[in-house]
Amino acid sequence: MNYRVFHKTQYDYSENVNNYHGLACVMPKTIGYQTCLDFSLAIYPTPDEIDARTDFYGNTTHYFSIYRPHNKLVIIAKSTLQTQAVSSPDSLLTNEAVRKRLQTDRALRNELLDYILPSPFVQWDDEIRLFGADCFNDQNPFYESARLLCHKIYKAFTYVPGFTTIYTPLKTVLRERKGVCQDFSHLTIACLRSLGFAARYVSGYLETQPLPGAAKLQGSDATHAWVSVYVPEIGWCDFDPTNDLIPQERHITTAWGRDFGDVSPLKGIIFSTGRHTFQVEVDVLPI
Repeated sequence: MNYRVFHKTQYDYSENVNNYHGLACVMPKTIGYQTCLDFSLAIYPTPDEIDARTDFYGNTTHYFSIYRPHNKLVIIAKSTLQTQAVSSPDSLLTNEAVRKRLQTDRALRNELLDYILPSPFVQWDDEIRLFGADCFNDQNPFYESARLLCHKIYKAFTYVPGFTTIYTPLKTVLRERKGVCQDFSHLTIACLRSLGFAARYVSGYLETQPLPGAAKLQGSDATHAWVSVYVPEIGWCDFDPTNDLIPQERHITTAWGRDFGDVSPLKGIIFSTGRHTFQVEVDVLPI
């Protein structure tokens, strides 16, 4: 598939912002199943400084600073890219074997440690661990067990935009059985890590147009989130618990990290005394 992605974020401030220091993480990755052919980032007012860097997790980020007073900030990212389907891995490694490998292979564990330990938005207790534990019988294949966990979350939870914020505790999400793609991804990761596995948060986009005769996919009107699980001898394998899918050519990856905090599309520091409102527009258009 070939796509054009348009991602616009606009902030309106009640009082002038005298200085702004921001970080944008909106450039799609070039990885095995996806190639970013073209990317542009337009910021208004024009930054006094802007610098593209690669962060600790391998994501492309743009740091920028605006020193002049302004009461509106607009960031527009445009991308052209090509994606392709990914075949399901042929892995029969059991849950017990994967857990043991991550415990005893010191080099591998050190490499994956950030994706095994708790992180700011991924914490757990016995209740969260027990919620996921029944999907991971020791002798069952790990890949299929991870798939089963995502299916369980898809069936047990209701997608309700606006019910949570990024700061809503996972315990609340688990109790209320409601949330959005961020919540379902964080809960999936928490279950996996609590059981000794490595999992990371993936941020990106999902094609907005449904396939002929199919229902519109949830989470497709904005940035989307899913998870990636490490399978020894295979590598990272993606799962979308919000839609109960194995991500394919319709999923577009921009960044990955421990949780949402590492891959937020836009964050920054402002010097102002007023309030602000913001709006986000995302279009994923097949070419």
